[in-house]
Amino acid sequence: LSVLATVIGHQREKGWILIDAGWMAMSQDRGTSKQGVDQGYGVVCDMVGNAYDDLIVADANQEHGIVTIRPGSNGVLPNLAIGDRVRILPNHACSTGAQHRSYHVVHGSSEVVEAEWPRFGGW
Repeated sequence: LSVLATVIGHQREKGWILIDAGWMAMSQDRGTSKQGVDQGYGVVCDMVGNAYDDLIVADANQEHGIVTIRPGSNGVLPNLAIGDRVRILPNHACSTGAQHRSYHVVHGSSEVVEAEWPRFGGW
């Protein structure tokens, strides 16, 4: 499960990339915060699903995410332009999936939707 997000801005002086996916798209789960490696709200990948080195969603508002290099890392912020798309691997698939009415199924890096799966509600 991944969440497709678009780069919508930068705050370069803070080392931030802003995306159009916040906790409403990914959940508020910070379950990795006490583990050896904190993944923030999720790992940031390119369109194919390859993770950028130490790039995480460090903070999330309702509709926007703040992408930055993991604290303490020597990683380099990638040069992502406004309009570029990234895939977020969220911490908690169940909470993320529950935020959406249906799921668009794509193959690999394709943006062609092969199927749309409706969400089953309830436990």
